[in-house]
Amino acid sequence: MPTLLHLDSSADLDTSRSRRLSQAVVDAWSTADPTGIVVRRDLHLDPVPHLADASLHWAPADRRPGANPPAEAETLQRVLLDELLGADIVVIGAPLYNFSIPSSLKAWMDHIHVPGVTSADTGALTGRPVVIATSRGIAYDAGSPT
Repeated sequence: MPTLLHLDSSADLDTSRSRRLSQAVVDAWSTADPTGIVVRRDLHLDPVPHLADASLHWAPADRRPGANPPAEAETLQRVLLDELLGADIVVIGAPLYNFSIPSSLKAWMDHIHVPGVTSADTGALTGRPVVIATSRGIAYDAGSPT
């Protein structure tokens, strides 16, 4: 069965455009293949902490001698990597805050970007579609001040 990893990162739980857009992609995918599995991770409601140790930037075999990141941080990183590598498609809801992505999404990226594991030279993610549903700005709906 195909697996879709759905990430949301907006702090706006009620009117977020990126949440609505990413959910629309997930809904269309689920309708097209009802046998598919959706793994959902809400990075705002269940934030990933910033990297606990600089050695987590590297795969265990590539870490400098003596590197000893906290076991729980290594476990979390492995869970996040397994979710990503186990997905056939990734859908990311990514609003823009202050001209950048939310820090919760950046923290997730820091955990899953591991040279030798997910970097381009490994081919581990080659051919895997990634949909980024992004939004910016404020509401321009009828009746709003903008």
